[in-house]
Amino acid sequence: MADEGGVRAVEATISYVAPGSLINRRFVAPGVERNTGKYETHRVSIRDGRAIKDHFNLDVHGFVLAERGSSIKDFFDKDEVNRIYPGEVEETVKALTGATRVVSRGWMVRTSGDLSKHQHQAAGYTHQGGVQPPASEAHVDFTPQWAEFVAPQIYAKAFPDGKGFSRFIASSLWRAFSEPPQDWPVALCDARSVATNEGVPNTMHIVDEIPDEQTMLAEMPSEQMPIAAAIFHHRPNHRWWYFSNMTREEVVLLKFHDSDRSKALRVPHTAFHDTTFPNAKPRHSIEVRTFAFFE
Repeated sequence: MADEGGVRAVEATISYVAPGSLINRRFVAPGVERNTGKYETHRVSIRDGRAIKDHFNLDVHGFVLAERGSSIKDFFDKDEVNRIYPGEVEETVKALTGATRVVSRGWMVRTSGDLSKHQHQAAGYTHQGGVQPPASEAHVDFTPQWAEFVAPQIYAKAFPDGKGFSRFIASSLWRAFSEPPQDWPVALCDARSVATNEGVPNTMHIVDEIPDEQTMLAEMPSEQMPIAAAIFHHRPNHRWWYFSNMTREEVVLLKFHDSDRSKALRVPHTAFHDTTFPNAKPRHSIEVRTFAFFE
């Protein structure tokens, strides 16, 4: 077994939601995202799993690194990605999870570089197939409640003649496609270090343009069952990992939710600024949300 304590580590700051943050919402528009919650940074040790990359297990740690190439030539080409990538992702997730069927639920490119050309005004923005900044707070894209609510609907719509499923995994397949080393890689919190009762909802509001602060904080009666992420308070026992120098031939699969509670449940994650490589380049990455079903 690999020695998890004997690896390279990076000291960096991670943004957590602050205690007492009462109105937690995330507003997203083309090329820009805003949180209404109050956040605070904490300095943490982030272990580099590169030297022991084969040690990680999806059902133990909640994430896994794998070598999976792609035929995509330009991940900024929306038409090319829409045409090819969902099918590639579904096959990769099926292979890495052992699931019977996989449904792709939209993709997003994120970059720490220039976003100005992606911040155009667009009516009917849908928050998929676009370019956004790296997500920079400890979060999981779905709350357990939202994942359990939406999974049967996704299955029924995708597989109307399906015989049903006994388990599902909601996850993200994440790929860096810029040259390594990247300046804002993704940090992954070991699922074993996260309690099942952690996390508070951060409701998502998709808008064409970010509203003013008063509007963002106003009462929203429609917020009864919106899409909600989970955001996390700082805990000293959180154990953070990342994989340095990722290439476009590699992917990380990380769990948002597993309906089998005997396995790793979920992986809080966030971008962080890695200052240990003086020649670091802007990070370009693509992530695809998926639901994997075990029939």
